[in-house]
Amino acid sequence: MADPRGFLEHGREVAARRPVEERIHDWQEVYPGGPGRALLPIIATQASRCMDCGIPFCHQGCPLGNLIPEWNDLVYRDDWDGAMYRLHATNNFPEFTGRLCPAPCETACVLGINQEAVTIKNVEVAIIDRAWASGYVRPRPPEWLSGRTVAVIGSGPAGLAAAQQLTRAGHTVAVYERAAKPGGLLRFGIPEFKMEKAVLDRRLDQMRREGTVFRTGVEVGVGVGSDGSALTGERLRERYDAVVLALGSTVARDLPVPGRELAGIHQAMEYLPQSNRAVLGEDVPDQITAHGNDVVIIGGGDTGADCLGTAIRQGARSVTQLEILAQPTTDRPDHQPWPTYPMIFRISSAHEEAARSGVQSRVYAVSTQQFLGDDSGAVRALRLVEVDASFQPVAGSEREVPAQLVLLAMGFTGPQREGLVDQLGVDLDERGNIARDATYASSVDGVFVAGDAGRGQSLIVWAIAEGRAAASAVDRYLMGETSLPRPIAPTERPLVV
Repeated sequence: MADPRGFLEHGREVAARRPVEERIHDWQEVYPGGPGRALLPIIATQASRCMDCGIPFCHQGCPLGNLIPEWNDLVYRDDWDGAMYRLHATNNFPEFTGRLCPAPCETACVLGINQEAVTIKNVEVAIIDRAWASGYVRPRPPEWLSGRTVAVIGSGPAGLAAAQQLTRAGHTVAVYERAAKPGGLLRFGIPEFKMEKAVLDRRLDQMRREGTVFRTGVEVGVGVGSDGSALTGERLRERYDAVVLALGSTVARDLPVPGRELAGIHQAMEYLPQSNRAVLGEDVPDQITAHGNDVVIIGGGDTGADCLGTAIRQGARSVTQLEILAQPTTDRPDHQPWPTYPMIFRISSAHEEAARSGVQSRVYAVSTQQFLGDDSGAVRALRLVEVDASFQPVAGSEREVPAQLVLLAMGFTGPQREGLVDQLGVDLDERGNIARDATYASSVDGVFVAGDAGRGQSLIVWAIAEGRAAASAVDRYLMGETSLPRPIAPTERPLVV
C-alpha cells in the first residue's frame, strides 16, 4: 500500500487546464505541455490515496484489468520504470486511454463509496507520458517468427491492439486502412485538443519498428491491391492465414425529419475529420466550417462535445447542443449504485470552454421536429419541441433555434456492410453487428472480429481490451495454444445499469 493514511490526509486533485481564453485560440492539448507533464507536481500525492483494497473493484471497472493498486504504489515510491512495466502488462496504449477513456475504473473505486475516487486516469497518463519522455518505451520485436500471416482490417484502437499483440507473438501482420494514414478515429475523429496526433504517431512508429506493416489507402473489398487487382474478401482469405475485422461501427445514425435534405446539415464524422486534416496542414477543399455560423449539435455525448470544442475554435457565432434525455443529476442515482458507471452530469473541457466564452447553451429534453430552410435551399433554423420522460411532445413547447450549420452526433448503428463484410459472407447479429462466438471467431473460418464491429459502439478501453483478447484467440487458432492474455470475453458488458 502506497501510504496507509494517504486517503485520509489528501483530497482528490486534478491537473489544471490551460486558461480557456488561451486554449480556444489554438489546437494544442488543453493541459500545459500535455496531461502527463501537468500532473507531475501532484501525482505522487494522488497515487498515495489508493487504499490497495483487499478486493480492488477498479479491476472490475476496467475492461483491461489494469493493475491499478500496483502502479499507484510504484509511483508513490518513485519507481516510474516499474510503474510503466506494470501499466504495459495490461494495456498496449495507456497514453490513449489516459486521455480519452471516461474512466469506469474510477466510478468503481472503493474510496468512491464515501469520498472522491482516486485519480486513476491521471496517474495512468502521468506514468506513460513520463516513460515516453524518458525513453523507456522501446520497440519489442519478436524473438522468432511463426511463419503465419494475419491481416487486420482497420487501424483504430481495436485493430492496433490486435496487431501489436500478434506481431509480438511472432506472426507477420499487415494492417489495412482505407484512409491515407493509420489511426482510424484516433486520427480523424478525435480533435487535436483532446489528443495531439504526435501521441498516436510515436506509438505507430514503435509498431513499425516491431515489424507490423501498415497498408494505407486501401479499402479492402473495394480498393486495389499492390499488384493492381481488387483486394476482395476471397483474395484476402487466400493470402492470409487469419483475418481480424476491426472495422469499427461507422454507419452513422441519421435524423429523418422534414428538411433533412437542406444544405448545411452534416454528420459529425463528415465535419470532424475535415477539421483534423486542416489543423494538421492538409488542404481541405470546401471544408465544412463553423466560422461565423449559428451551430446546432444534435447529440449530447462525447462526439457532440468534440464538435462543440471544434466549433468554438473555428469561431462559431453561437453553438447550441441538443439532447433528447433530461439533464442528469450531479449525484449518483439510486438505481445506479456503486460500482456501476453512473449517468451523471459531466462537464468536458469543451463544455467549460463554451460556458466561459458565452457561445453555447446545452438544451435537454428536446426533440427536433423539422429543419427549416431559406430561399437558397440551406438550413436556417430548427423547430424543436420539449419532450416528457417517455419522449412524447409537450403541447405548446415548440420553438425555433437559428442554425446555418447542423451537426448530427447521435451515434452509430453498426459496421459498413457493403464491400468486405458482404464478400466474406459473415453472419450478423440481431443488432446488425458482425456475429462472433466465445473465441471472437465469426461464422467464416479464420475470420475474427474485434471492437465496435462486433460489440457495437463503445469505449476506447473496450476496443483495446477486445483487440487484445481477439489476438489471443487468433494466436491459439494459428498455433494450437497461446500465452497472450485474454482480458474479456466478447459477451461481457461494462458495469452499468
